[in-house]
Amino acid sequence: MTSYDIAFELKEKIFEIKTSDNSVFKIISYFPLTELEQNSLVSIIKQPEYINFSSIFSDSVTNDEWNRTKSQIKKRFQDEIFHIGDKS
Repeated sequence: MTSYDIAFELKEKIFEIKTSDNSVFKIISYFPLTELEQNSLVSIIKQPEYINFSSIFSDSVTNDEWNRTKSQIKKRFQDEIFHIGDKS
C-alpha cells in the first residue's frame, strides 16, 4: 500500500483509507471533512479520479470541538465496534 504524507492534524480525523491496486477509492473520517480538507487530501494523494468521502458520524464539528473530544470519540467508537454482539 502506498503511504501518503498527510499532516497529523488531518490524519487523526481519518478512520480508514480504502485502496485498490494502489488507488484510493474511499476515505472514511470520523466526522465530515471540510471542503478544504477534502481538497488537501486529493492534492496529497495526487489522484484526480473520483474519491468517495464518507464519515461515521453525520454531525459537523469545529476543530476546537474535535481537539477537545477526539480521544473520547475514538475510544467510544472502538469500544462499540469491538463489543458488537456482546451481551452485558
